Parts: sequence; C-alpha cells; structure tokens
Amino acid sequence: MSVSPKPRPKVRTLTLLKKKRSGEKITMLTAYDALWSSMLDEAGVDVVLVGDSLGNVILGHRDTIPVTLDDMVHHCAAARRGVEHALLAADMPFVTARLSPDEALRNAARLVQRGGAEAVKIEGGREVVPAIEHIVESGIPVIGHLGLIPQSIHQLGGYRVQGKDDRTAEGLRTDAQALVDAGVFMIVLEMIPPHLAEEITKAVPVPTIGIGAGPHCDGQVLVSHDLVGLSRQPPPSFVKQYATLRLDAQKAVRRWLADVEKGAFPGKV
Repeated sequence: MSVSPKPRPKVRTLTLLKKKRSGEKITMLTAYDALWSSMLDEAGVDVVLVGDSLGNVILGHRDTIPVTLDDMVHHCAAARRGVEHALLAADMPFVTARLSPDEALRNAARLVQRGGAEAVKIEGGREVVPAIEHIVESGIPVIGHLGLIPQSIHQLGGYRVQGKDDRTAEGLRTDAQALVDAGVFMIVLEMIPPHLAEEITKAVPVPTIGIGAGPHCDGQVLVSHDLVGLSRQPPPSFVKQYATLRLDAQKAVRRWLADVEKGAFPGKV
C-alpha cells in the first residue's frame, strides 16, 4: 500500500526563524509573474521575492531606480497567483519607504492589500528604522536589507563590496542590530565580506539571507533569471548558473525559424 506524501506546510515567518535555530538553510528566489512563482513554489523554495530587480530583468532598465510602486503591485499580484506554500515577499521600490513613516506604511499596505504580499523588504539601515517600526506595529512583516543596496547605487558609486574597512563594517553591525530592534524578521546581506556576514549572522536572532556574502548566512537568495541563465547580461561573479535557458530557447527558436522557412512547419494538414 503506497503512502501519500505529506502535504507541504505553508511557510511563515516563524518557519524561517525555526530554520535558523535548527541550522536548516533558507532558500529565496525572485519571481515576477505567476508562471515563475508557481515553478519556484512547486520546487520547494521557502521565500518567493518579487524583487525590484524586475527593473533590470523584465522592464529593461539599467538599474532598479525607475521601478514604481505601481510596477511592484502589478507584478506582485501576478506572482501571488502562482504561490501556495512559499512566503511571498515584495520589495518596496525607490524612496517609497523613506518619505515618512505614514507614507511608508501606506505604500507597504498597497503591496499587501493589492499585491498579495505577505511581507515587504526595505533597503537601508538606521535611517529607515522609523518606517520599519511603523510598518511592523501595523502588522506587516518586514525584511531588512544591508550591504550593497541597489536603490542607493548612485550614492555608493557602483556595484561594490560594502563593509571592507573597519568603519563601514562597524556601521553594518550597528545597522543590523537597529533593524532587529525595529522588528524585522529577516535581513538580506548583499555583497559584504564573508567574515562580516558570519559575524552578523551569529550576532542577530533573526535569519540572515546572503547574496554575494559568502556561505555563512542562514540562507541564500539569487535572481532566478541569473540562476537559470536567462539574463541578457553576464551574471555577477557570485552567481552559479544551473542552466542555460536563454541559449536553449534561442536554439529552439532558430530550429523553428528554419522549419518555417523550408516549409517543414506546420507540415502537411
């Protein structure tokens, strides 16, 4: 008699905290529509992130800054339709968490009410603490994001590793504690030295998710299109590609073009 597999439980913020405490790694990948979110959900990813990386990946911008709240709500609502088990999180795009705590709450609420997000991610350290506190107090879970924060790319002077000197490293440690005190349930650490990511991971009680931050974080996140080789541009050096879907798709299209041109498709009726 065959035994049916146990149904996969819904991933919640407490699920991720339990994983940190037990030493289980957390997985997070990006999706911007129902097709991708359903594939990630069925594969068993813990967190599906509707990232403002959609600016680069989907909308064709050079960076994330042109992405609007309307863009995020639209793509989050699409991704929501493909997710059953994973936690669905959404980025708060450029400036939307920095105008005032009340405005930040209104923007976060749109992502939850209209987009179906179960958590929002906010880039920045101590400067965004008032907004995070206000959002968390209102019942919306918040993910922090430290290190390289793409929305501040012009201020940072490019896509560079952050926290390499003592002063900036100490600033990131202080920021991480400030985010925890403000109520975040998880922190993304992007492009910081692995030893610093390890220190922060050990120091904070919430899970850390690394991207270009070494192996010592509680979990990892990547842009899905980089992971499977769909991106137009070469991926960052820290990305490991597990497929070459862009090349495979182009090969399939070229075969179809050749078949159409020589009359082999659609064939005889």
